[in-house]
Amino acid sequence: MIRLASLATILAGCATTACGGGGAAVASSGTGAPPTAPSAGSDDWRRVATPADRDRLRRWRDAWMTALPRARAADAAAIAAQGALFNPDGALAGGSAPAGRYRCRVFKLGGAGSAMRDFTAYPAFDCHITDEGRVRSFYKESGSQRPVGLLFADGDRTVFLGTLLLGDERAALQYGQDRDRDMAGLLERVGERRWRLVLPYPRFESLLDVIELVPAE
Repeated sequence: MIRLASLATILAGCATTACGGGGAAVASSGTGAPPTAPSAGSDDWRRVATPADRDRLRRWRDAWMTALPRARAADAAAIAAQGALFNPDGALAGGSAPAGRYRCRVFKLGGAGSAMRDFTAYPAFDCHITDEGRVRSFYKESGSQRPVGLLFADGDRTVFLGTLLLGDERAALQYGQDRDRDMAGLLERVGERRWRLVLPYPRFESLLDVIELVPAE
C-alpha cells in the first residue's frame, strides 16, 4: 500500500517553486504518518496547479467531445451500459465523496496515437480517500499506473492534483517536477453513492481517463 507520507512532498515542491504562481506547501508530520493539515492558503488549487494543468482543466469538455465519440464507435454497448458515468453533463450536486475505501475502475477513452485502443476498461481495484484537514487525498493501491494526490474543494466541484506512480515505484515524484507524471482532474458525483474522477488529456495512452468510484462497504 502506498502510504500518504509521500503526499507531503507531492504538492509541496510545486508550491515552493511557484509552479502555479505561488502558494503554501502541504505540511508533513515527518514521521511516516499521513501528512497534517495544509498550511494557510494551500487549500486553493489555483495556487498549486501548474499552467499546463490549469489548461487541461479548462479544456475538460474538449476532451470529452473528442474522446467519447471515438470510444462509442469502438464499443457502443459498453459505453451505454455505464449510463451517467460517460455523460459529460452528468455531474450532480453534492459532488464531494466522503473519506473511506472505494472500489475503483479505470476507463480509457480515445486512443492517444494510432496504436492505442479507443476504449479500454480495467477491472476494479482498491483506492482510498482520506481527510487531510482542509483537503483530502486520493490514491490507488495497486496496478501499473497509480494516481496519488490531493482533492481540493472548489464550489460545487472538487479538483484533483497529483502525480502518477508507474510499475513497482514506491515513492511519488513531487508535483510539477515531471509534467508527464502530473495529473489534474475533476471529482464528480454521478449517482447515488457513485462518483467519477475525470482526467482530461493524460500523458499516456488516452485522451480522457474516467475513474469510477463506489464505496467498498
